[in-house]
Amino acid sequence: MLQHIKYKKLIVSMLLCCSQFAFAAPVVKEKLSPLHSDSEEPEHSYAEVPIESIQQFVQIYGIVRDNYVDVKSDDALFQQAIKGLVSGLDRYSRYLSAEEYRQLIQYTEGDLASVDFALSPELHVHKWMIRDLKTGSDSYKLGLRNGQAILKIDNQDLKNLNQDQVLGLLYGSIGSTLQVQAEDLNGNINLVRNKKIETDIEPVMLHNQVLVLKIRVFQQDTANEIKRLIEENSSPRLKAVLIDLRNNPGGLLSAAVESADLFLNSGIIVSTKSRSEGNQQFQALPGNEFQNIKLGILINHRSASAAEVFTAAMKEHQRAWVIGEKSYGKGVVQKLFPLPSGAALQMTVSHYYTPNGNMIEGQGIQPNQTYPLPPEMKEDVYLDRVADLFLKKK
Repeated sequence: MLQHIKYKKLIVSMLLCCSQFAFAAPVVKEKLSPLHSDSEEPEHSYAEVPIESIQQFVQIYGIVRDNYVDVKSDDALFQQAIKGLVSGLDRYSRYLSAEEYRQLIQYTEGDLASVDFALSPELHVHKWMIRDLKTGSDSYKLGLRNGQAILKIDNQDLKNLNQDQVLGLLYGSIGSTLQVQAEDLNGNINLVRNKKIETDIEPVMLHNQVLVLKIRVFQQDTANEIKRLIEENSSPRLKAVLIDLRNNPGGLLSAAVESADLFLNSGIIVSTKSRSEGNQQFQALPGNEFQNIKLGILINHRSASAAEVFTAAMKEHQRAWVIGEKSYGKGVVQKLFPLPSGAALQMTVSHYYTPNGNMIEGQGIQPNQTYPLPPEMKEDVYLDRVADLFLKKK
């Protein structure tokens, strides 16, 4: 009874906290206009707060606060509890502090970024060393230094990786995070990708007249750029177009849909399913501009999100032949819910589904032919091999 009285005010504060979660207004963001929606926008409904579960939490809270070896403030414990609640939902949802939220909304959706230093190989020691790290930069403040070896990125050992594979680990959506394990430092360091990378589509015409289009991320003008580059390189000698989506972390769903629409003249490109947002379908519009072009797609295990949407649409409509590795398996739509404190929730609200109704999240896209880049093979040799395999397919 004494413990119940002691934490009575705490139960009240927990109830108030829960109401803040329930009624936080979502941040305004770009919303696609689907060609078809099979449900109206649902009205929000919120279940009653489970009092017994709250009381159990308060009991555990009291035990932790009174008995943990180090003194923890109420605010610190609440922040930890909130982070655990949200991060436990899936691998993308998270609680953002006011400062983290402020930084996030400064980023432009669809941009590709890296960290604030470069890595170069030291062949005689088989290690990747930090260079171009400026004094006072974020990574410098966390203890990293020029000449220091990075051993792992996101638990991937760098020892036997080539330049493109290492860059693939460093690159990601701007504002996303990665973990590095540095030599002479205990534990992992969390870094934010905050250095924007130029993402113009890179065209390469191979000797066998296959046009390779390297798309690093799907951005607002990606479909127009694909169209322009194909038209500029079109000739009677052009045999095929190979779209390279390796290490592409995604970007804008609208850009992936528009890009797929260049090569399809009917059918579903992608659909989304959501409890709160309603179910939507995005369909290809009639058109025959690039219908006669032989199309291939090259992916790896870091091709994700919008890149997977594009790949799945092309594969399942049998419009393109896919080679490489199974993709990452990120098929979620996220939304920001700002809170009165200045913090916010970044939470998954929808899942992507392929034209055949397959969930992308946690599944990925399996290529028609598995052919990963061997660590010892040079990039140009690999592209030539992929293109040769592609041309042999009917």
